[in-house]
Amino acid sequence: MSGSGAAEMSRVQLLHLFERMLLIRRFEEKVAELFSKGKLPGFVHLYIGQEAVAVGACDTLRRDDFITSTHRGHGHVIAKGGDVNKMMAELYGKETGYCRGKGGSMHITDMSIGMLGANGIVAGGPPIATGAAYGAAKIRKTDQVALAFFGDGATNEDPFAEACNMASAWKLPVIFVCENNLFGVSTRLGRVAPTEDVASRAAAFAIPAVTVDGNDVIAVREACKEAVSRARAGNGPSFIECKTWRHHGHFEGENPTYRSEKEHKEWLKHDPILKFRTQLLDAKIVESTEFDEIETKVTRIIAEAVQFAEASPLPAPESALEDVFA
Repeated sequence: MSGSGAAEMSRVQLLHLFERMLLIRRFEEKVAELFSKGKLPGFVHLYIGQEAVAVGACDTLRRDDFITSTHRGHGHVIAKGGDVNKMMAELYGKETGYCRGKGGSMHITDMSIGMLGANGIVAGGPPIATGAAYGAAKIRKTDQVALAFFGDGATNEDPFAEACNMASAWKLPVIFVCENNLFGVSTRLGRVAPTEDVASRAAAFAIPAVTVDGNDVIAVREACKEAVSRARAGNGPSFIECKTWRHHGHFEGENPTYRSEKEHKEWLKHDPILKFRTQLLDAKIVESTEFDEIETKVTRIIAEAVQFAEASPLPAPESALEDVFA
């Protein structure tokens, strides 16, 4: 298995990583099915293929640490310990959802676990994470850290640069995690940037950077563990580029004809869940029957989430103006 990180982890910890990745995958597959049946209002952007990034990164965080997310945020919420019942109810637009059915897929938030919200604004997360880190380090003087998930497209936006500059200038405890799946909506990164390797951009802000295999949960975890330790010690931000691939289109229902079918098939060979499963089996850490047990457990959790959502009430019409600022 990759790196020394796996050797330092217990069998229980490794199985936890696998289960959390599988929970994200099965949640998203169910969302795709429900969306195709017209049961979910609005759009959904699925995280299928990028599970190793969210799980590897969040496994290095404490419950009171912060994360910021993106429009493709379901995996981040689950990886941080979110409630899949509340998530599913939110996607259904139900009163029992995280935002009482008013936020939908791109606004799921859970302050109790430090999840500062999914965000439909490209590069909207890094400034929020920087602000959370400032509050922790400079105002409350805790050792909490903030981790910002964002895509390669966000690195072309002003807020990303502003967040990096401030985090570095003030040595804030921020970990910038770029999920580089090579496409911003339907635009190939190489068409709008001088290079498809974005970690080099961190040098402009004197931020230590590393590029890892974003489909290898252990590699992501090792890089994030080091960055979190650096942040907690007061040594400032880090930048981690995770090379990965989204299996579906930008949003569900899209036909991604803009990408190479040959390249797509090649990336599918490196599916993060199948990759980790093979690593665990080859290392004789897990028996195949244990994967079956995890599959059964995860299937039950997802089925219960759908039942919870479908049985929940819609928001009352008179609540339309509640929970808004103006």
